[in-house]
Amino acid sequence: MGQTHLLLLACFWVLSTCSLLLDASSDGLLRINLNKKRLDKEALTAAKLAKKESNLRRSVGADQYLSASTDDIVPLDNYLDTQYFGQISIGTPPQNFTVIFDTGSSNLWVPSSKCYFSIACYLHHRYKSTKSKTYTKNGESCTITYGSGQIAGFFSEDNVLVGNLVVQNQKFIETTRETSPTFIIGKFDGILGLGFPEISVGGAPPIWQSMKQQKLVAKDVFSFWLNRDPDASSGGGELVFGGVDPKHYKGDHTYVPVTRKGYWQFDMGDLIIGGHSTGFCAGGCAAIVDSGTSLLAGPTTIVAQVNHAIGAEGIISTECKEVVSEYGEMILELLISQTSPQKVCTQIGLCVFDGAHSVSNPIESVVEKQKRGSDLFCTACEMAVVWIQNQLRENKTKELILNYANQLCERLPSPNGESTVDCHQISKMPNLAFTIANKTFTLTPEQ
Repeated sequence: MGQTHLLLLACFWVLSTCSLLLDASSDGLLRINLNKKRLDKEALTAAKLAKKESNLRRSVGADQYLSASTDDIVPLDNYLDTQYFGQISIGTPPQNFTVIFDTGSSNLWVPSSKCYFSIACYLHHRYKSTKSKTYTKNGESCTITYGSGQIAGFFSEDNVLVGNLVVQNQKFIETTRETSPTFIIGKFDGILGLGFPEISVGGAPPIWQSMKQQKLVAKDVFSFWLNRDPDASSGGGELVFGGVDPKHYKGDHTYVPVTRKGYWQFDMGDLIIGGHSTGFCAGGCAAIVDSGTSLLAGPTTIVAQVNHAIGAEGIISTECKEVVSEYGEMILELLISQTSPQKVCTQIGLCVFDGAHSVSNPIESVVEKQKRGSDLFCTACEMAVVWIQNQLRENKTKELILNYANQLCERLPSPNGESTVDCHQISKMPNLAFTIANKTFTLTPEQ
């Protein structure tokens, strides 16, 4: 369906075989270690809240491989398989904070000692400006709204210690209100944004830009490596400013240009389940890399196919089943007659504007805001077109094609993001593969 848009949250699964490089313009080297913690049963309730943090979030640099010094290391931990975090310090003498290093946002914020009415502030470390000799008052108020809540506060300036590097006079937010349950249960105090200045609230420079301006690191690169083995003595991974650690990859890296500044957005190709194309990204998709969550997210059209392939429970869409029941054969006949897939739903009267009712904003089109009335049938029709077209390529019979589409209508992802899978069947599940820069990256069921 032409150039569509897909959100890839934390697609760092790629990094088991190669490090994903992110341009950052600086002049030095800084390493941040990651550690990983297994998700236990007692943490499931918290995880359900924490994974909603994926809504908070909204790559790739020069071929320069650097051996990283072991002197500048900040440990990063993994909590509930949803949060990777590490320690920084603000002020003189240093006040320590645990933060998420987030490529999906650009601001640095931590709780303020002036935060009196938010529970989250009392459960985490708070910045005390009166205790710092290098504090500079700013006072400009600000608010950042996330998918699961909101933070509000005011800007201040102070020195920020990351590893052994001191970023001077960094503009950051002291929060005085945090409204999300995620902030209450989270193991992190705040967020350190690694996105572009274009999405920074209040025009505050991202810390990597400050590193560049202050000539603190050596190369215009920062890189992530996430370790899949939570028991490994090497920890959960590493974030390096100024290069990449050659200990954590073999072979060559794969490079793609950033196509939209703001988020680390790039073009990707098809998504393949068990060796078969999902069809949605056949014409190309836009994706973003987000270190602020360890989830993968994508359009309902694809997720339903993944759910079907792995046997995950989903919700039943009556609109989807009605479209397949009443219009399935007509959709099939139009596709067989070489009607453009983009025009099928318009011709049968379920969509307007050649079926292109998606939001112009690429991120909004990924989020897929809930639609009501006739728009639900249009959405269902567009999904059915993709599904049926894929089955036609497999030379399936009409009966099998319509039965498959009907089954997918029962596998749509829950709005609450909850699905269950029979873990005893993992060995029988298909691989999921992504194509980036004409190279295929495969994710096995075990991974």
